[in-house]
Amino acid sequence: MSDNPIQLPDREPTLRVMAMPSDVNQNGDIFGGWVMSHVDMAGGIVAMRRARGRAVTVAVNSFQFKQPVSIGDVVSLYAKIIKVGRTSITIDVEVFAERNYFRPVTVKVTEATLTYVAIDVGGNKRELPPEES
Repeated sequence: MSDNPIQLPDREPTLRVMAMPSDVNQNGDIFGGWVMSHVDMAGGIVAMRRARGRAVTVAVNSFQFKQPVSIGDVVSLYAKIIKVGRTSITIDVEVFAERNYFRPVTVKVTEATLTYVAIDVGGNKRELPPEES
């Protein structure tokens, strides 16, 4: 896998975290599950904002690992709404790693699409509130 240099999106990341030694698998790369959990957190932040309350993950529509994440990478996750239904919100999450501080490079490591559903305090589906202007 090559390190094709790219720029981070021109907006604030939804979540930013550094990969640590405790997050590695037997091959020395960061666990895919570690990346997946952060993707779900980033998507969940956007879903809860739009739902103005609780929202739960109901589907991982797609998940593609493009490059491994390494110890010390600064991982930036960018989440945006791509579809809103009556009770559901579909969110696209792009994940980038900033690495190699001697010759800095940014690479896209993951792309995912997840669907969340708004729920009430009892855990039942609820309609999304109207979008704020």
